[in-house]
Amino acid sequence: MTAMLEQADVELELEGMTCAACAARIESNLNKLEGVEARVNFATERASVHFVPGKLDVAALIRRVQDTGYDARISTGIVNRDHTAEHRAAWREFLAAALLTAPFFVAMGAMFAGRHDLLPGWMQWLLATPVQFYCGWRFYAGAYRSLKGGGANMDVLVALGTSVAYLFSSAVLFLGLPEHLYFEAGAAVITLVLLGKYLEARARLRTAQALEGLIKLQPKTAWVEREGRLVEVDIATIRSGDVFVVRPGDAIAVDARVAEGETSVDESMLTGESMPVDKRKGGRVYAGTINGMHSVRCVATGVGRETLLAGVIRLVAAAQGSKPPVQKLVDNVAGVFVPVVIGIAALTYLFWWWRAGALGAGLMPAVSVLVIACPCALGLATPTALMVGVGRAARAGILIRNADALEAAENIDTLVFDKTGTLTRGEPSVTDIFPAAGAEAEALLRVAVTLENRSEHPLARAILRHPAAARVLPMAVSEIEAHGGQGISAAQGGSVARLGSPEFLRQAGVEFEAGDLDRLRAEGKTVVGVAHGAQFLGWIALADTLRETTAAALARIVRMGIDPVMLSGDHAAAARAIADQLGIARWKAEVLPADKAVEVDTLQREGRRVGMAGDGVNDAPALARADVGFALASGSGASLDVADVTLMKNDLAGIADAIELSRATLSKIRQNLFFAFIYNVLGIPLAAAGLLNPVIAGAAMALSSVSVVSNSLLLNRWKPR
Repeated sequence: MTAMLEQADVELELEGMTCAACAARIESNLNKLEGVEARVNFATERASVHFVPGKLDVAALIRRVQDTGYDARISTGIVNRDHTAEHRAAWREFLAAALLTAPFFVAMGAMFAGRHDLLPGWMQWLLATPVQFYCGWRFYAGAYRSLKGGGANMDVLVALGTSVAYLFSSAVLFLGLPEHLYFEAGAAVITLVLLGKYLEARARLRTAQALEGLIKLQPKTAWVEREGRLVEVDIATIRSGDVFVVRPGDAIAVDARVAEGETSVDESMLTGESMPVDKRKGGRVYAGTINGMHSVRCVATGVGRETLLAGVIRLVAAAQGSKPPVQKLVDNVAGVFVPVVIGIAALTYLFWWWRAGALGAGLMPAVSVLVIACPCALGLATPTALMVGVGRAARAGILIRNADALEAAENIDTLVFDKTGTLTRGEPSVTDIFPAAGAEAEALLRVAVTLENRSEHPLARAILRHPAAARVLPMAVSEIEAHGGQGISAAQGGSVARLGSPEFLRQAGVEFEAGDLDRLRAEGKTVVGVAHGAQFLGWIALADTLRETTAAALARIVRMGIDPVMLSGDHAAAARAIADQLGIARWKAEVLPADKAVEVDTLQREGRRVGMAGDGVNDAPALARADVGFALASGSGASLDVADVTLMKNDLAGIADAIELSRATLSKIRQNLFFAFIYNVLGIPLAAAGLLNPVIAGAAMALSSVSVVSNSLLLNRWKPR
């Protein structure tokens, strides 16, 4: 039974779509198949399909698309389609139509000067015919595919409207009827619609730039060690465990671990961090990042689809192809829009025929209705803004899983923070050094450095990282002994040097005053004591300190109208100290990872829209339960599967940036939908009333698509603060 319910995923590349109605028709017909869940994106020309393998196969899905009047094939794996050929074809079609239609525009201008015989009828027919059936052939082909699939799209409107004008004018010309010729209307509409198609194709090139930039980061070759010598190979042949050399200035081929050498690496393309990151033996490096001034030998750990960059590209592509809830309205409208418009056009023609009593009286108003109503802008309104917004976020080191997350991030009013590793560094640092009375700080540090010099304990590493410790030379010692969980001791100069907990020193007979100790512990700090023989030398206090950017980022989040809440598994004193430093009024300590999800649920029951910021692993239950999960995961590929939004560098400012970008993107989507609807809401009544001729209607329809795409491209101006 379980096997029967397992689903497979396939990505299909679609051909033949011309507007939102096409995408809606394909999606609707695919979803009518049993066990199929499909999402079609008009802007990316792709369908993401989930299906039950036992009931269907990919061939059946492709046949379904073909029966709908379009074509499909399995995605080649290239997540970003090259629109260059489409752009060139659109330019050729428009240029040919523009040259043939230019005499009509000259003639229309001459009419205003009182000349009505500049273009004789036979010349108009000769110019209009290739425009109608050569330049405009794409509309007939698209209309045929759409009608064959049982629907109607934009091509039906254009083909029907211009064909009526052309055929009526031909009949008037060749039968000698006493009616006006409308060849210029059909030719001008086709030319203007083709102009819109060209501008739309050019804009698609630009909307795909962010994802193309990520794809281009992937190097093509690498220098791999084979049989004792370096050989340049295609990265597709590299396997996990292969040793390769990265020269200065080269892009790193695959995810790897540094085996030999030291260097610095520019990781800005993944994290948005401008400063190079130092790498030494054992350090992790990632595909697409740029090596600095020194060569290093590396061992491949992640290749092909397993690299962090490949995961980022897949995530960005999936997010660009997803739909926010606001798109559902557009899909519902697009599905019935074209048939309704054809009905309005038919009624318009009948009304004007009845009113004027002339066969051609209703022709131009009806054609204007058909042309002005083309729903291209509706289909482009949401996906173009998403493509630009999600791609712009990726370049800033912010990975957004899908459009649902983007829309949810816009509305959160409460943000829950994990303390350790999110607000703080996640590792201890020395905060205070207190020499005892009669002792010097240098003596205290010399003993501490001597005892901790060979230790890998986190507290030992923190002490050795302290700037003052770097200036102290360790002493010669012997008989070093670690006392599990308590401290460390060693023989030195006939005495025993000790470092450890106050209880460890007290058991060894070392006497000390407890004043400073009690104060430091009350501040939530871990305190270790240092002694040499019976002499107490002083205290070293350590704590998990705030990240440098936390306070400023949190203040910015509060200014955005979002309430901060802190949850921590640490003891109350440590949690209170961090909450007080940041001014967080609502916090809770000693919370287990599983209980954080309960706390998030409690906030949601209060009517709050809750975001959760954590490290992407321990906080997984809470991240999943929140309306939006933000994972700080610099270099952690696992977090891509956990959170709705992943920050590629550990900086809370990225959360504020993500929320700001979500608000900007959703604002653009709403603006686009307004533009798309307003053209139709205002244009159709004007066209039906005879106040809008087909040429102006064609220009307005083209302008609607261009305005929507251009407005989306303005998101490229957004930059993280």
